[in-house]
Formats: sequence, C-alpha cells, structure tokens
Amino acid sequence: MAGRTKFILDESDMPTAWYNIVPDLPAPPPPPLHPGTGEPVGPEDLAPLFPQALIEQEVSTERYIPIPEGVQEVYRLWRPSPLFRAHRLEKALGTPARIYYKYEGVSPVGSHKPNTAVPQAYYNAQEGVSLLTTETGAGQWGSALAFACAQFGLECEVWQVRASYDQKPYRKMMMETFGATVHPSPSELTEAGKAILAAHPDSTGSLGIAISEAVEKAAANPAARYALGSVLNHVLLHQTIIGEEALRQFEMAGDTPDVIVGCAGGGSNLGGLVFPFLREKLAGNISPEIRAVEPAACPSLTRGKYAYDFGDTAGLTPLLKMHTLGHDFIPDPIHAGGLRYHGMSPLLSHIVELGLVDAVAIGQNECFAAGVRFARAEGIIPSPEPTHALAECVREALRCKETGEEKVILTALCGHAHLDLPAYANYLAGGMVDRELTDEELTAALETLPVR
Repeated sequence: MAGRTKFILDESDMPTAWYNIVPDLPAPPPPPLHPGTGEPVGPEDLAPLFPQALIEQEVSTERYIPIPEGVQEVYRLWRPSPLFRAHRLEKALGTPARIYYKYEGVSPVGSHKPNTAVPQAYYNAQEGVSLLTTETGAGQWGSALAFACAQFGLECEVWQVRASYDQKPYRKMMMETFGATVHPSPSELTEAGKAILAAHPDSTGSLGIAISEAVEKAAANPAARYALGSVLNHVLLHQTIIGEEALRQFEMAGDTPDVIVGCAGGGSNLGGLVFPFLREKLAGNISPEIRAVEPAACPSLTRGKYAYDFGDTAGLTPLLKMHTLGHDFIPDPIHAGGLRYHGMSPLLSHIVELGLVDAVAIGQNECFAAGVRFARAEGIIPSPEPTHALAECVREALRCKETGEEKVILTALCGHAHLDLPAYANYLAGGMVDRELTDEELTAALETLPVR
C-alpha cells in the first residue's frame, strides 16, 4: 500500500452507528445548568428547541447509537468519504512523515456539516416539525441544513454572521437554492438583533449573536425547532462517522496515526475525527497525540477560561461548562468564519481538561500559507477552517524532517474553498492581517461570565 493515494470504502462498509465517547471517559462531563435555578437542565427545558430524539442523544450514556436507515439513505449520496495519502505534500515538504487526510469536501455542500444536518432534519421531520431555524458563520452549516431540510420537506431560516454574509455571497445563494431564507445577523427581525444594533450599528456579528436570533425565532413558534451545527453532544456524536470510517481505512492502509490534528471552532469536526481514535487509545490499542488547532484571533481553548457560560450572546441558552472567551466576546472578522465562536464544545472542553487532547492557536497568515502549499501539492484548495489544522500538520512534518522521524500524521480536511476564494485573493494580495487578543481585551471579555 506504500504508493497508494486513495483508500475508499464500499457503501456496504459505511458505519451503521454513531459513537458516543461519554461512557468511555474516566470522568463524566459537567451537565448544562438552568440559568435561573442553577440546577441541571431536564428534557422539558430543551423541548422548545429540540425534538425528543435529539434530546435523548444529548444525554445518552449508550456507547453506540444506531443510524436510522432514512439517514443512511441520504448519507450514501457521498459517504463513505475518501482517505487520502498526501504523497505530493510529503515530497514538497521533504519530510519522512506520512501524511493522511480524511476529505469531507465530497459532500453536496462541500463540507462535513451534512453529517449532522441530515439526522437533525430527519428527527425533526419524524416529530412533525415544519420549520428549522439556525445560525451560520462561514455558511457551511447553513448550506448543510438547507440541503438537509430540502431532503425531508422542511422550511429553513438562517441567520448568517454579518461579516461572512458580506464576504461570502455565494454561500447565501447556495442556501437559497436549497430553499432556505437567509438573514444577515444581527438583524432587525429579533429583539436580540435589535439590541445589538442599537448599541453597535456597525456590528460585524458573531456566532453567539446569530444563535440568539435563531433561538428566539424558534422558541416563539410551536411548529419550529432550532438546529445547531456544532458545540452540543448530539452534533459531535453524528460527526463520529468520520473517525469510524477513517479507522477502517487505516486498516486498509496498514498504518496507524501517531499524531491526529483537527481545526476547532465549536468542536464538531475535531470531535468527529478523533473520538473513535480516542476510544482506541483509551482501550490501549493505539497511542496517538491529538491536537486541536484554533485561530489566534479567537483562542477559547488556549486562552479562554473553563467555566459555565451562555452558548449565545443574549443569554437565551442553558449555561454550558466550556472553554470560553465570554458570551459578549465579538471575534475579529477573520476569514475562518466557522471558527469565530466565543466558546467550545463542552464535551471537547472536558476532554481537554482531562489531558486527552492538546490545543494550539495559529495566526491566519500561517494558516493560509499552509492552505496554498497544500493546494499546489494536492490539488484541493482547503476552506479557511482546516488550513489551521494543515498549518500544524506542516509544522509537525517539518519537525520530522529535522529529526528523521517517520511519524504518521492524520487530519480532517473538512471542506473545500470553492466559495471562499476571496479570502485567498486577500492573502495572495498581501492584505491579510494577523490579529491576537491583548491581555486587556481578554480580561474585559471574561468579565461577562455568569458568577457560578
């Protein structure tokens, strides 16, 4: 298999269950809390936002959750996705390392997001919901949910972060082609949006604000529910089909990863790739290092505080124990719109606290340099989000060049950049600026944390 480039599973080999890592962890994650009582939230608290099936998955202690046939049927439009050996990148770097990437850009919307959008739309349709509301940053999640809603006959309403809405008009066009209604966020359509615009008329928005708007709209309509593209347990659960497939593909390759790297904004891409491998590590079968890579402009894992905080800006959600920069934090409008979130998945945050995953923050110029390097070698232009993981892969591969180590590096290329090319144009023209939080800005942002 030394010279093989693609490792492709047959449709009949697609996993038929998602993996829930919670039962295998050495300690359970802290529960979400009701902001009014401070007590753990119950199913009745989540019922206005999510269908019962997803609420059960959110709190499940079952190791495996069967994937319904109705979901598998849609998955088969693009799954199983390929695992690639990056021979040309290895040669370009002059490294003895072996680099693999699990490519999720083969989905209908060009990213990993349909892995959870499809089951969320399916379960909502099963329970008679007619409208799903959501937020989106870069537009990948909004596009995925719009596609999924079209598959199951649901309406879809999306609040897109203003910075991305302006930077990426083609994402809006894609969502509308699938049948969604798209609003820039903050908007005048919700009380949360109006409040932000009153205080900051030129606000570039944030995922936290867009979440507030989508949640407010869903909570006011009995026929509507809210869908989230990252952060929560059931979302990361659905994404584990990535890692489950990758494990089988590494068996085909006759190889084992020594280092696994993923970008992290809310946590769905990273969790989806690494959780099945982490299961094997906890069982003593393999021993890879696992690294989360985030933007230096929005460093929740590396510089945020592990504390209870709201998942949205307006404080409409339960309190989540997570690495956070404070729910009022408005990230700089970097090009990696999908990573502009003030917090991190509570489950992934807990796993980082347990010392099972490390984190690093990288500036966007280095990330785009890695993206260009990858594109020129491998022929795929990566979306801005996974360029963060690629930057760390390049670092690791160059370290191997110095030491002579033949490490096996795995990453998830979670999407292509066909609709993100203006970001590359900005980088190639020398217009991209790295932005890091000052200590003063970080302190001010964390002052908004609820007292717990």
